[in-house]
Amino acid sequence: MRDLPPTATLRAFEVATRHATFTSAAEELHVTQSAVSHQLRHLEELWGVQLFQRGKSLTLTPAGTVLAPVVREFFMKLEATLADLREQKGRVRLKVSTTYSFALKWLLPRLPELARQHPEILVTLETTDAAINFTPAEPDVAIRFGTGNYPSLHSEFLFREQIFPVANPPLLERLGMPRKPADLLHYPLLTRAGADMVPKWDLWFQQAGVAVSAFRESVRFADTNMTIEAALLGQGVALARSGHVENELADGSLVKLFKIALPSPLAYYFVCPKGIEAQPHVAIFREWVMAESIKAGESY
Repeated sequence: MRDLPPTATLRAFEVATRHATFTSAAEELHVTQSAVSHQLRHLEELWGVQLFQRGKSLTLTPAGTVLAPVVREFFMKLEATLADLREQKGRVRLKVSTTYSFALKWLLPRLPELARQHPEILVTLETTDAAINFTPAEPDVAIRFGTGNYPSLHSEFLFREQIFPVANPPLLERLGMPRKPADLLHYPLLTRAGADMVPKWDLWFQQAGVAVSAFRESVRFADTNMTIEAALLGQGVALARSGHVENELADGSLVKLFKIALPSPLAYYFVCPKGIEAQPHVAIFREWVMAESIKAGESY
């Protein structure tokens, strides 16, 4: 750390890398040309490397070329962080990671209530289907959809969804309301491509006591939200997870078909590095999302 120069010297170097002469760099910094030259000479002596080829115009040396983006990134991150801190105005930021579909359908509609109860917490929501390692640059906590096997992390069970078929009213008016589960074999069925986390029609039919060798697959989607949107557009019957169609069932834009529900093989878990679950802002979010999960679980 003893090789770190004053911030003003680093700024002089960063500005000089974007100018052809010390004079034009000095104009941007509102100092004299000799002041810029002196700061850069001091920096070269401190680091023991030549940063510029001096002539009619400034040219970065190989060492200067390597260091220029590092110093520029330092100032960009510093400015962005300061702007972020000013924006927070005393609030504590909590970065939360979860899947896009869960954030859109379940978490986002509930966040205003968290903001009302705890205005001191500023939630930053990041979405990904990939696992995160909780490095300093990554979110503080996560809500993950899986088996709960997170041995190196603090994890708590939130809730398990129910899986059932849904369709929009115009489709049911056009094709008629199915009287029994086996009738769905004659309806266009929307399917989701993917692995174990994807609701499977054959498992639901098995739960309903219907033997299936083949069914009328309409369209296969790579995304949960696309599958639900297709059902809303009347393109077929979707097999939905309960947490993803709460609003649609409530406003009548989708109708749940039959009382037969298949418990999801996977569940939602609150996950964070061990030890931070007791930090005040993390504990507030954890307790809030647990309470919301209990209410959701009761309704499913």
